[in-house]
Amino acid sequence: MTAPQTASTAPPPVNMVGHAHLSGVFAPQRTEVDVDELTVVGELPADLNGTYFRNGPNPRFDPIGRYVYPLDGDGMVHRLRIDNGRAGYSNRFVRTPMVLAEEKAGRALWGGITDTYSPGPDLVGPELAGSSRQLPDINVVAHGGRLLAMAESDLPYRLDPADLATLGRTDCDGAMALGSTAHPKIDPATGELVLFTYRLQAPFLAWSVLGPDGSTRRAPTAIEGVDEPVMVHDMALTARYIVLFLCPLVFDIPGMLRGASLLDWRPARGTRIALIPRDGAAVRWAETDAFWVWHFANAYDEADGTVVVDYVQWAYPGGLADVDTPQRGGLVRAVLDPRTGDVDRTELAMRPVEFPRIDDRDLTAPHTTIATAGISGTDRTRDALMFLDPRRGTEIWWKAGPFAVGEPVFMPGEQHAYWGTLGTDLRDMTSWFHILAAQDPAAGPVASIRMPIRVPAGLHGSWLPSDSDLLDPGAR
Repeated sequence: MTAPQTASTAPPPVNMVGHAHLSGVFAPQRTEVDVDELTVVGELPADLNGTYFRNGPNPRFDPIGRYVYPLDGDGMVHRLRIDNGRAGYSNRFVRTPMVLAEEKAGRALWGGITDTYSPGPDLVGPELAGSSRQLPDINVVAHGGRLLAMAESDLPYRLDPADLATLGRTDCDGAMALGSTAHPKIDPATGELVLFTYRLQAPFLAWSVLGPDGSTRRAPTAIEGVDEPVMVHDMALTARYIVLFLCPLVFDIPGMLRGASLLDWRPARGTRIALIPRDGAAVRWAETDAFWVWHFANAYDEADGTVVVDYVQWAYPGGLADVDTPQRGGLVRAVLDPRTGDVDRTELAMRPVEFPRIDDRDLTAPHTTIATAGISGTDRTRDALMFLDPRRGTEIWWKAGPFAVGEPVFMPGEQHAYWGTLGTDLRDMTSWFHILAAQDPAAGPVASIRMPIRVPAGLHGSWLPSDSDLLDPGAR
């Protein structure tokens, strides 16, 4: 996703003091370290061996212009290795050409994603002049022998899993030639990676597929029936369909050039839902009232042909322009009928939660648990994990006390299963990785690993068992 760059004068620095997403637990981390032995409180499970990768927006230098979390900021990937009762940690910036140029200059040269400014050739040379900052800072995904730092509808960057070195931009055998959002889905039944991207020009939405070996199975394919640029952050996947919720958040380029927001919330349009058959048949459409979705938990096909989708629904009084308003919404289940276009929504747990995750081995199939990061108190700190059983409607909470916690991740061990999450202690700003037993997460951590540096809050990560092809090529 690239916004037009027109302004010639560099914008002023962002005031980071008290900035909601540039201070406190979100304050940028500029230190890169490699530590082989980390302090553990409790005992690491003997049957849990693997690596947790986490990416997130982290400006290399104090930003200029505007900073729009979570779409701005350079990528920093964190790697936590757990092996035979020991833990080690490394972190690295994703070194795009912009990061390298700014490191040479010792300061920020590019504005934020919604700024109409880009440095000229006198600052960055003719090749980078007029370019927009590349932002592979949202997610980190492993597939087909590649470790990918994912951007928001752009080409990802490939990383070396051994040392997190930046290997360069990739279109993944052409499947991401038009870009990819940060949330492709890996079908555990087929090994395919299915992705989509949104664009500011036609085709406004497209999808494609990579085979288990990383080769292209479907080249980028336009999604018919979309005639304007819309933001679609995440997708859901079933055995039959790609599911996209087209909430009424429209890219308004003329408005941005007049000084208004790049994104315009137009609730009168409602929400359109695209059911895209994975076999290439015609898209099925459904419509309902307006709401916003950042993230999906999972989706699956029912025997009667309907599609079940679980997601976190947001209701903003003024759309995403009102992002600082406390969340109204929660976990919702939508049952979609591809034949009639009917949408039946049921509230599962209307709590202030986000970052829904399941056992990734259950993607495209019925799931038993949705884990989310939530708010247990009266302030807006995500200080708890909520585990919902959608079949029974039961909730289990682990309240993290003084910790601000992030996205949960499911970690299957050889004998037992676990949930993990990064958290920062608000008392001293130390960061920890907490490991909870999946059978009893409310009991609290069986082990907590102290990070050697503070890990900024947000965004997404992946757990790879130690025998994965990426970590152990000989296991292929």
